[in-house]
Amino acid sequence: MRGTPETPRTPRKPTPTRRRLLRTLGGRALLGALAGCGVPGAYVAPGDRSGADLSTRDKRLLWANWPLYIDKDDKHPNRRPTLEEFERSTGIAVDYVEEINDNDEFFGKVGPALMNHRQPGRDLIVLSDWMCARFVRLGWVQEMDRARQPHIARNLDPLLRAPAFDPGRRFTVPWQSGITGIAYNRRELGREIRQVSELWASDLKGRVTLLPGLDEAFALLMQGSGVDVTRWTADDFHRVCDLVERHVRSGRIRRFTGNDYTKDLVSGDVPACQAYSGDVVQLQADHPDIRVVVLEEGAELWADSLMSPDLARHKANAQRLVDHYYEPAVAATLAAWVNHVCPVPAARDVLAASGDEDTAALAENPLVFRDATMRRRLAIARDITSSERVEFAKRWNTIVGL
Repeated sequence: MRGTPETPRTPRKPTPTRRRLLRTLGGRALLGALAGCGVPGAYVAPGDRSGADLSTRDKRLLWANWPLYIDKDDKHPNRRPTLEEFERSTGIAVDYVEEINDNDEFFGKVGPALMNHRQPGRDLIVLSDWMCARFVRLGWVQEMDRARQPHIARNLDPLLRAPAFDPGRRFTVPWQSGITGIAYNRRELGREIRQVSELWASDLKGRVTLLPGLDEAFALLMQGSGVDVTRWTADDFHRVCDLVERHVRSGRIRRFTGNDYTKDLVSGDVPACQAYSGDVVQLQADHPDIRVVVLEEGAELWADSLMSPDLARHKANAQRLVDHYYEPAVAATLAAWVNHVCPVPAARDVLAASGDEDTAALAENPLVFRDATMRRRLAIARDITSSERVEFAKRWNTIVGL
């Protein structure tokens, strides 16, 4: 049996979350060309996705992840306890590279190799599920062997098991999850927010911000109009755009903002905004009046997921690493640091048993471990297809001003 990390402790100063990065379709040539033509030339057939796996004789792997998205040692910030535990217990050396700063940028970085059947130089990557959907459709990732991943089979949250782009999670495994909801400054606003429509109240005119990224923003607004986001249509999307355009013209929306919405929220310049749950959990340590709400109409549940790209030379090693993070004690250590929604519900009991008061409190935080009421309100939105993306991005980016 593998050893387990020590009881996790919440860092004294919450680390910035990586989810707060601006991600849009943008004008990148590779992405635009692939999306525009339905990507037939870039598709990789199942028989061409795997190559010689060197895992047995070469005990290493390269893992590409986002910055600030793994646990660290309080006294030695260059050390990553859960990763070091994996290396000790397996003898596999992990080259951990924080090189992903934008989904589309990384797509452009590895896309030429993958579409031309060349080794991408990475054994494990973490991307947002809407980008994972693109990789899966293109055939750029290998199916994982769940028979060799017993912790995933046993511990993955049922809410995350069957996204539309990867039923049964054959190709992807959630790294961390989160909720897109409405955050507000209770002290500044003086009241609660329970519905999307309350963003357009007269006392909030010119004091509301929305997320700028196409894939991040629209689902919550659809839910506010009663749309089932698991099966939304093009008409639903354009109705949301009509709504947002009206509020932009009327001056109700202050701006569309990426990571700096947290500064506006803390200062009170923006009493309410579209936000990610992980941001708010971290802000609440110093600003208890800041809250995030899963609205009565519901909220979008998202995930950033692990994948093993085509021709990865250490796929078996990578699969072992992924399964390691689904051991409840390991997942608990990670959750105590990154403060996103943990994809391993069993980690809750580990945190609850902690002797550290702040760490134990995370077990009762519904933004880290969803309670029954919240779970009923959450939905994973269907992803935007390649045939829809160019049209939708053009309209959305015009509204946002990109």
